[in-house]
Amino acid sequence: MSVRTLPLLFLNLGGEMLYILDQRLRAQNIPGAKARRDEWTEVDRKRVLNDIISTMFNRKFMEELFKPQELYSKKALRTVYDRLAHASIMRLNQASMDKLYDLMTMALKYQVLLCPRPKDVLLVTFNHLDAIKGFIQDSPALLHLVDETFRQLLEIYGGLPAGEFHLIRQTLLTFFQDLHIRVSIFLKDRVQNSNGRFVLPVSGPVPWGIEVPGLIRMFNTKGEEVKRVKFQHSGNYIAAPKEGSFELYGDRVLKLGTNMYSVNRPVETHMSGPSNNLASQTQQSIAPPNPLAKEELNFLARLMGGMEIKKPSGPEPGFQLNLFTTDEEEEQAALSRPEELSYEVVNIQATQDQQRNKELARIMGEFEITDQPKWSASKGDDLLAMMDEL
Repeated sequence: MSVRTLPLLFLNLGGEMLYILDQRLRAQNIPGAKARRDEWTEVDRKRVLNDIISTMFNRKFMEELFKPQELYSKKALRTVYDRLAHASIMRLNQASMDKLYDLMTMALKYQVLLCPRPKDVLLVTFNHLDAIKGFIQDSPALLHLVDETFRQLLEIYGGLPAGEFHLIRQTLLTFFQDLHIRVSIFLKDRVQNSNGRFVLPVSGPVPWGIEVPGLIRMFNTKGEEVKRVKFQHSGNYIAAPKEGSFELYGDRVLKLGTNMYSVNRPVETHMSGPSNNLASQTQQSIAPPNPLAKEELNFLARLMGGMEIKKPSGPEPGFQLNLFTTDEEEEQAALSRPEELSYEVVNIQATQDQQRNKELARIMGEFEITDQPKWSASKGDDLLAMMDEL
């Protein structure tokens, strides 16, 4: 396991989350002059994205994120994204949050699987950050925060050896290995089978610096080439045109990590295979025996302690965003989702930890809401359960 994996996992999943939210908010946009008080406008869309990005790239948060550390459980990371998704006026119910997280994780799993070289995971990250900068072109302060993260990535990962990138990629694949959720975009593009497993291509460009298959060279004991033999293969490979840029600005060449939702089309997720079989596959990785282990608490304390959440002030309501096109689709998704993949509330009893861990106690205190605002029924009384009880 690599201790340098967490920043790449967080930034790439965060990028996918922003792609999805941007697509859904654009689909529900109503011209400002015609919008009712409970409907989304372009101003609301920009505000939501700006608030989430400012929270995601908070300096203190990034400092903690880039410290060498092991990956933690899916529940711990899911909790962070729940918190991040509700960093603005937007509110997601449980079913929409589940769908959002499913789309995020499956998209990144596909990208990591298809990386031509392990080092190209960094190019995938740069593609996400490039797109994020496109969301905030009119906010110089936020652009500066994202550029700072770019420079941190270049400083930390720019000089890593190939072996370390192999370990990072393997750590990411281990994290995703039990997730086989069907996504409509992947199914329609025939890159995912009906059982939720991805189809790896046997054609296309080979990794940069690698020759196209079809030739065997033989050498003698002195290292001199003595014979060449050509062979036929079933793929249709071509040489890579050039290497993607690892600089702050440049042509990444690799398209993995770019916004696949830029074309407006509905995206659905489905659980694959019998739920009992899926439950047995995910039991160990998703449901650790003790979610309140010291490592988990320390992780959440450090990460959430760096997040500055902008709570709606005054009478302003939170807007409800639904990732489903119909109520029937939402109900069906909730019924078909195995309990093992539903990330319920994690009740943290921090009473005994208050003396041992003042930082955690401080964070828990900040989560307590004394005056609960009265949300409009149509705009967000469906807060995520976790956010209600923390």
